[in-house]
Amino acid sequence: MKCPFCQHDDIQVLDTRVSEEGDAIKRRRRCVNCDKRFTTWERIELTMPYVVKKNGSRTEFAASKLRASLMLALRKRPVAAESVDKAIASIEEKLLTSGQREVDSGYIGELVMQELQRLDKVAYIRFASVYKNFEDLAEFQDAIEKFERKPR
Repeated sequence: MKCPFCQHDDIQVLDTRVSEEGDAIKRRRRCVNCDKRFTTWERIELTMPYVVKKNGSRTEFAASKLRASLMLALRKRPVAAESVDKAIASIEEKLLTSGQREVDSGYIGELVMQELQRLDKVAYIRFASVYKNFEDLAEFQDAIEKFERKPR
């Protein structure tokens, strides 16, 4: 590390403390050359995997798109905002802990369906009808029957 004032690279750590939340380390440092003091913070940096779309293109994961999909399926349904936030956090956690640098968009769709199945039956069927590209009533009936057979 270099001093932000004189760019010298001989720095002493004077004090180290863990943040109140426990998610960062604060270090008080002093430059041996210019004797100026400064603080640095160390935090864990997690990166979401890239999303590989059906056409093969890659894009950054966007939590806003995930939220928009869930909210569209849950429109006018009696589901608390807190439940939606928990579902999004659950999906993001699964993506982070997968350890993969890239995930298929289909995998994310399946995660969304799992969460919607837990949250609201109607929203699950709405999402599934678009995600699975239902073309007739029989496909809706199959999805409803599968939903009712699955243990919750």
